[in-house]
Amino acid sequence: MDLSKIKMVVTDMDGTLLNSNHEVSNRFFELFKELKKRNILFVAASGRQYNSIINKLHSIKDDILVIAENGGYVVQKDEELLSTPLDIKNRLKVLDTLKGVPNIHTVLCGKRNAYLTNQSDRFIDLLKQYYSEFEIVADLNQVNSEILKVAIYHFESSEQFTYPAVKHLEDDLKVKISGANWVDISSPNANKGFALEKMQERFGISFEETMVFGDYNNDLEMLGKAKYSFAMANAHANVLEVANYKTTSNDDFGVERILEQLLKVN
Repeated sequence: MDLSKIKMVVTDMDGTLLNSNHEVSNRFFELFKELKKRNILFVAASGRQYNSIINKLHSIKDDILVIAENGGYVVQKDEELLSTPLDIKNRLKVLDTLKGVPNIHTVLCGKRNAYLTNQSDRFIDLLKQYYSEFEIVADLNQVNSEILKVAIYHFESSEQFTYPAVKHLEDDLKVKISGANWVDISSPNANKGFALEKMQERFGISFEETMVFGDYNNDLEMLGKAKYSFAMANAHANVLEVANYKTTSNDDFGVERILEQLLKVN
């Protein structure tokens, strides 16, 4: 494994860079300083809201690239580089489909704000971990803002209870099981792989010069855009199958361990 040519490091957040307490380690921030000295571009790529990602990486926010909302929104130094919204027709189609699905919590995700109805205090408390900016509305069908994706939460299992109800939408939309409890629905091109490819083109960085870390199905496309693709030890079986390499879990500094190897040869 020759890491000497790496120019871009891309990592998912939840289950990957963040530990089980949703924290970024001090060890990572020290390693980031060295990445910056070597002009290696760091990219945070997450299903999270842009504001939520920035909250986790606030001290380095002006030095990184952010791929938010599963690739639907890309920002650098507060400048929008890419936006792939979900058109209103498909948004309403998704909401209509979800009417018949029990025990779910639906969120419309905009660039800097999210929208939900006041269904559950328990869910709202949980949502704050992923969405720092949100608004409670009476009717999601009446939201006029540009929406990047529809996120659906199920307290037991997204794969078992939510995905089967929306799988048929895959013919026209991107439907992703993005976590144990989340399913995300967006425009076909609103995925981390598409966004990463556009950023590789923008910055002149090749497949061989890219390192990617991921743990869940919404990371599959971007793992395919890098020669040095790493699955976390805690990753979904699909990710473990697709990634070219494996590292330790998010609670055992899986990202940081590989970055230390990278910095030894750069």
